[in-house]
Amino acid sequence: MARELLAPEGLPPSLVEPIKAYLGRQRWYAGKGAPGELRTVESGLLARLEGSSGRLLWAIVEAAGSQYQLLVAERPSSEGAERVKGHADVFIGDVDGLAYYDATVDGEMALALLAAASGGDERAQRARPLAVEQSNTSIVYDDRLILKVFRRLSPGANPDVEVTSLLAGAGFSHVARPLVRWQRAGLDLAFGQQYLAGGTDGWALALTSLRDFYAATDLGEPHQPALSGGDFAAEATRLGQMTAEMHLAMAKVFATSRPPGRDWKAFVASLSSLVERLGPALGGSAVPLLERLRAVRNPGPAVRVHGDYHLGQVMRTDRGWYVLDFEGEPNRPLEERTRTTSVLKDVAGMLRSLQYASRFALVERGGAVPTGAAPLAQAWEDRNRSAFLHGYHGCKGIEQLLPPAPDDRGAVLMAFELDKALYELAYEEAFRPSWAAIPLAALERLLSVPVGELTYRPVPPPARGEVREAQGEHEGHDADE
Repeated sequence: MARELLAPEGLPPSLVEPIKAYLGRQRWYAGKGAPGELRTVESGLLARLEGSSGRLLWAIVEAAGSQYQLLVAERPSSEGAERVKGHADVFIGDVDGLAYYDATVDGEMALALLAAASGGDERAQRARPLAVEQSNTSIVYDDRLILKVFRRLSPGANPDVEVTSLLAGAGFSHVARPLVRWQRAGLDLAFGQQYLAGGTDGWALALTSLRDFYAATDLGEPHQPALSGGDFAAEATRLGQMTAEMHLAMAKVFATSRPPGRDWKAFVASLSSLVERLGPALGGSAVPLLERLRAVRNPGPAVRVHGDYHLGQVMRTDRGWYVLDFEGEPNRPLEERTRTTSVLKDVAGMLRSLQYASRFALVERGGAVPTGAAPLAQAWEDRNRSAFLHGYHGCKGIEQLLPPAPDDRGAVLMAFELDKALYELAYEEAFRPSWAAIPLAALERLLSVPVGELTYRPVPPPARGEVREAQGEHEGHDADE
């Protein structure tokens, strides 16, 4: 619901230039460097701190063609200097003895924000911002509630708020319970959910598994990911099952359609154009693959999907896996992020994430990378890829959301894996050049897969005992020779 401002108060005019500089430093600002122009769309006083002269100011500003939400703390300069220690990038400016800075780093301001955003329905004793790189700002309250403050605003319902609320309402138990929704003039400004205390995200769990596997290899133990102490396959299977349940729930709460053939043709044409930009060395090998993708007649039903599905968007708790953040890929337009598509887009996103994890775990080892590391990474990826697909495919009812022709499923999945890898390469080259080698290696592999091997036949990975037995038989045979 809409929350009333205490007063429609404007930000001091002398803060315009400092706010431009502040925006240019923020991870969630989409422009390059400080904006040249800044327009205040709306601003006001959101809260006064009890027993203090501090005030919480709120504003929506427009810069570089987008609108952004600002939460600005105002305190006497001496107090403000103490509050922003260690957070120099969020300091905005000092005007007439008053310090202005991003209010989300200030615990007292964050508590006032929760009360204002919830209309007084939610209160807390402690608040701490999550110190992670993301396109929004998240604050945890009493390890009970997490409030996501949306920074770059778009008209209409925010996809994360919309999808999470509908899934929770439909009884899908793998999303954190919605608690707060702050809206104003048709814009979603913040969203509060149950905080999954004690949970671990999938990326961290996968890296733990890989570190155990690579460490065991260093000690001369068998080069089988199933034999390492942190085998991830069981969790990957459960994750696949939960993903399929999510897609079935999405199909239930959103309309499902069958996209006309031109949509698929346009998608393949865009892939072809992007592949050409890779140059002849890579692009030249993609001709048979692209021809196979063009031959797909029916890519299956189109439904709303997660859209940015990877290991960092799922969390494991003692109650099972949970899905986070349905906003979609932040660098894609909102219309594209909310467009219905094949469920295999999400499947491909998770498979790409498994590859990312296996290679990143090698990169972080630096000089300790073992000889023949690439096959080890591939073995871990293959095992957990099989486990995820087996869990996904084993969910009752998921067949109805897949391409109807079994022979087309591998091709459609490959198309989305290729699309994701191309997106990743562009992202890494723009923001993390040192990581670009990971999607580039994936593209080299994807574009070299023979068309005849584009199959989608999920099989379970070998159980730990089965792998150990097979390993023992192999060693005995070698000894006899």
